[in-house]
Amino acid sequence: MARGRISDAVKAGRTLVSDGAWGTFLQKKGLQPGECPELWCVDRPEDVLDIAAGYIAAGADMVEADSFGATSYKLEHYGLADRVGEINEAAARISRQAAGENNWVIASVGPTGKMLLLGDVTEEQLYESFREQVVALEKGGADAICIETMTALDEACLAIRAAKENTNCEIICTFTFDLTLQGDYRTMMGISPTDAATTAVESGADIVGTNCGNGMERMIDIVKEIRAAVPETPILVHANAGLPQNVDGVDVFPDTPEDMAGMTADIVAAGANIVGGCCGTTPDHIKAIKAAL
Repeated sequence: MARGRISDAVKAGRTLVSDGAWGTFLQKKGLQPGECPELWCVDRPEDVLDIAAGYIAAGADMVEADSFGATSYKLEHYGLADRVGEINEAAARISRQAAGENNWVIASVGPTGKMLLLGDVTEEQLYESFREQVVALEKGGADAICIETMTALDEACLAIRAAKENTNCEIICTFTFDLTLQGDYRTMMGISPTDAATTAVESGADIVGTNCGNGMERMIDIVKEIRAAVPETPILVHANAGLPQNVDGVDVFPDTPEDMAGMTADIVAAGANIVGGCCGTTPDHIKAIKAAL
């Protein structure tokens, strides 16, 4: 494989660029409320390919896949739980086509919406749901599994284990943090960046980090805490284009490509090795980040 492993590239001194938002991009292309985004990989593959190719053209070294909500538990809301393999394999294959041989596919795996704490699912059931998804993503051509937007450590660790035990993919795990009234950062389940990063690494993650929930400015302090906790582990950041503002009933993300580019040096200085975007970011944001690096 000409591209090698992402973590090896980072350890060799490279600072890499990831892609930007998928959900808001799909909405711009016509995704309707209540429609399954991941089914577009089967029904509208050219539109999905256009998103992935747009980020590669903007200079991204890696691209995700339209697979964030493609566990059986998420797909069952659309009556698609029996199509997990088909949808995930298609998602990874589309991104593989866009990425070519020199760029990486980091296929997205999001939360299931189920909580072990409430007893509405068992560890075995969660593990099996993640296993089914990640096996299909690897089959479609994923280089890495990007477990993202996590808030609960138990769910994140089960996803990591499912990927580690059933694929040869690198494993990325990122969490979403909120600023508390006390001035520190916690996930919705009360997990600190320190605990999230150290536990993810102990569970087998090759790369850790943070995504969504914050713009680049707030991500700086989160990355500093993660870097202090795991000094040798590559860190990935997918920041929103600022904090959303509701304008006439529509969420608008205020940070321009120039705004995000202007903070890129600071996020790298804080310890980030891979920089990309989440909600509200576009190929123009990624192009500006690439230029800043």
